[in-house]
Amino acid sequence: MTVTFEVRDGVGTIQLDRPPMNALDVAIQDRLRELAEEATRREDVRAVILYGGEKVFAAGADIKEMQAMDHTAMVLRSKGLQDAFTAVARIPKPVVAAVTGYALGGGCELALCADYRIAADNAKLGQPEILLGLIPGAGGTQRLARLIGPSRAKDLIFTGRMVKAEEALTLGLVDRVVPAAEVYDQAHAWAANLAKGPALALRAAKESIDAGLETDLDTGLTIERNWFSGLFATEDRERGMRSFVEEGPGKATFL
Repeated sequence: MTVTFEVRDGVGTIQLDRPPMNALDVAIQDRLRELAEEATRREDVRAVILYGGEKVFAAGADIKEMQAMDHTAMVLRSKGLQDAFTAVARIPKPVVAAVTGYALGGGCELALCADYRIAADNAKLGQPEILLGLIPGAGGTQRLARLIGPSRAKDLIFTGRMVKAEEALTLGLVDRVVPAAEVYDQAHAWAANLAKGPALALRAAKESIDAGLETDLDTGLTIERNWFSGLFATEDRERGMRSFVEEGPGKATFL
């Protein structure tokens, strides 16, 4: 199995398992989409970790596989590639990427699909597709620019250079840098904490932010308003407010 999926304490871990570098071939791409859809459906999964193992997150696409494709083949495949990553990005639950070693090309693009990125202090990230005479094709030109701004994204994409963890943190490409041995545990702690939270409110927050970034401010505010008012119909809202009134903030237990 090139990608595994295990659930513990409400946290589902999607782990790449194609040694030595977790090259993202078509089979892995399709499996990522399937597991993202499973994580979306399953009620026992309340948060998700993207992980490549202790040594490497993913060093990019399977170049030998891609080299054999002509224009027609890639026209037919490129939407499937993007759909796989979009399925991960649209998991309506908190998603954290636990980045070890290399996260390059498609590996970096997969990390960009997460809501939060924790990187090992030895991690290296980048979009080196330009060095192959290509551009990122799994969302890199779009998600990277939205995350760190267009000029910084253009620098990384135009040059194809790799950045070490500390520079990635400065750029806003990752959110936390920790010792390599702690990456997965810290990612699990982040996810497990949110797994205990109000699932519908977390979904509303994620979808409001993500959808709002794709539109104008007034439309974004409408999206927020609709989700905000809709949450008043949920049991979690009742629990949260009742606990606040009776016990003070931060003590509510959600289903």
